[in-house]
Amino acid sequence: MLSVVVPAFDNGGTLAETLDSVLAQEGVDFELIVADHSSTDDTRAVMERYADDPRVRLMTTEAGGGAGRNWNAVTAAASGELIKLVCGDDVLRPGVLARQAELLGPPGTVLTACRRDIVDADGATVMRGWGLRGLGRRMPGSEAVRRAVRAGSNLFGEPASVMMRRDVLEAVGGWFDRFPYLIDQATYSRVLLRGDFVPDPEVGATFRMSASQWSVALVRDQSAQARAFHAWLRAEHPDVLGEGDRRTGDVRAALMARTRRLSYRVLKRRMR
Repeated sequence: MLSVVVPAFDNGGTLAETLDSVLAQEGVDFELIVADHSSTDDTRAVMERYADDPRVRLMTTEAGGGAGRNWNAVTAAASGELIKLVCGDDVLRPGVLARQAELLGPPGTVLTACRRDIVDADGATVMRGWGLRGLGRRMPGSEAVRRAVRAGSNLFGEPASVMMRRDVLEAVGGWFDRFPYLIDQATYSRVLLRGDFVPDPEVGATFRMSASQWSVALVRDQSAQARAFHAWLRAEHPDVLGEGDRRTGDVRAALMARTRRLSYRVLKRRMR
């Protein structure tokens, strides 16, 4: 069995679509755990609509602590051998759970990731089939981690694109939020140092960009945290990441930040 966990915060307008996309999955046994992180909108009311489904468990987490606290709390409640975290405004495509569970079947495989479509706050598609650049084959996890750092970007995608082995995630300490804007990539990296990566080449999820992501200050902070993460990884695992890899990643992370800033400005004009 696998666990799908949904950390929700002020997702009243999107959460039903998220949960429906999970519950419509076929071909695999799963549990769905939804945690409300002290929302101020009608998130809890939306959750209650699903209380009678035997696959669903609802919970509440305390305010504060950011994504790290909520993601770790809802993950700790999971019991499946495999785990996928889906944020409360993202959507799964049909078949992704069964397909990724099968990809994680071979011994030694610890993480898989699929391509995703990126949509704006209104649900209009911005980019199709995004992700997995340079990760098109099974490879040692350390190689996948190094490629992502050198790209200066999270090549694996947001959590809805990823499925992991739960015991490995627990063994590395859960969701790693020392670098909050890179909580997903930093956590994937720690998991991947325990085994192999296998790609899921299909489009399996939709990631929704929110207005808050258009902040220039946010993009600048993301770039700074990427550099800090690269330095940490280099110090902790010099056998995985060389100094040249770190420097290349830093330069490309800065370039990606500038590109992202321009993209957000274009999207913001389109949303007016």
